[in-house]
Amino acid sequence: MGAQVPELVRLECSVKKYDWGKRGKDSSVARIYRSNSGEEILDDEPYAELWMGTHASGPCYVVSDGDQKLSLKDWIDQNPCVLSEKVFKHWGSNLPFLFKVLSVEKALSLQAHPDKDLASVLHKKHPDVYKDDNHKPEMALAITDFEALCSFVTLEELKDVVANVPEIIKAVGDVSLAEQVLILSREDEEKRRKHVLQSLFTKLISADRDTISELIPSLIYRLKSQSEIRELTEKEELVVRLEKQYPGDIGVLAAFLFNYVKLKPGEALFLDANEPHAYIFGECIECMATSDNVVRAGLTPKYIDVETLCSMLTYKQGFPEILKGVPSSPYTMKYSPPFNEFEVDRCHIPPNVTQSVVFPAIPGPSILIITAGKGTISSSSFSGIGISEGHTFFAPANVEITIQTDSGLDLYRAGVNSRFLEKSTTL
Repeated sequence: MGAQVPELVRLECSVKKYDWGKRGKDSSVARIYRSNSGEEILDDEPYAELWMGTHASGPCYVVSDGDQKLSLKDWIDQNPCVLSEKVFKHWGSNLPFLFKVLSVEKALSLQAHPDKDLASVLHKKHPDVYKDDNHKPEMALAITDFEALCSFVTLEELKDVVANVPEIIKAVGDVSLAEQVLILSREDEEKRRKHVLQSLFTKLISADRDTISELIPSLIYRLKSQSEIRELTEKEELVVRLEKQYPGDIGVLAAFLFNYVKLKPGEALFLDANEPHAYIFGECIECMATSDNVVRAGLTPKYIDVETLCSMLTYKQGFPEILKGVPSSPYTMKYSPPFNEFEVDRCHIPPNVTQSVVFPAIPGPSILIITAGKGTISSSSFSGIGISEGHTFFAPANVEITIQTDSGLDLYRAGVNSRFLEKSTTL
């Protein structure tokens, strides 16, 4: 790498204050950002996302003794060898992954992310809305209990919704379409099942606003009345919560069509392109391909693009796979999605354990963030640098890193997917 390039680079991160974020000291993002940047937390402001990467919408900056503030992107441009030849040839000087911490107080928009072909079209057509031409597969790794809506429910559950949520059929305005859903079976061709589901979802999400403004209060009144004589289902309770956050929003009704996913700390959810989802509540680590493209259709005051969303979705049905990671050491779990751009390591060292964890040198760059606890970080040229909550580092390719603590520590590392790096090495 050259003697002038350090093996670990301290980073100052960007913060996003989206309205759905937890506020003030209730937000892990706020506490981590305060430790990372030294800025004071404002109790009445939302702190939603902490960004770590080279995306222009939320750049990181290299912490140095000088007065000049240099972005991580500019620093990598000056030192492209830190990426490794393999990574640089494939993605250039932009990191292929974007790493985040999220603190979610109320639901994010009902959304999906485009694949590469669609992202290129959308960016050319609406560059003010779709700010880059990249796809955005992503992974959410729960720090706390974490709730989300993701992918369409099974055929059996869909039939139950159509039969027992009359407001949906009223919004769709097509009794014959409801009948088509009810007579579907697993023996029907997948193409037909997807066509019927797409028709139902498209008509629902495109429903007239006046109609929806009448139906949703009626739905909530019905559910509250039924709660006096029976226990509401988890999905019904969620719908009541969503209506309080987004009164009159079509996403409240649409929530019945999606799987309600609850992650425990350490569990992860992978989201490929063109899959519908909405984060509901909790705190998580998020990693994705470097993009900020979002196609929205509900649970948001932001720009919505119903036509694009309805045409791009895969309409796959079934509960998503929940991954718990693969152990790479007694205290470290690795989460490797089927995407080249990224993977994440979760290192949890419990309190009152004196322990060292070694992250072996890999032929690709990575970013590390400490979310709790304290200890030291070392490489071959740095010995025992003190670390605590909020410390964030860029590690160049081929650098071995050692973490040590005697009081407990939580650390997450994002890097290029190992399968890509190993495959590249053998070419």
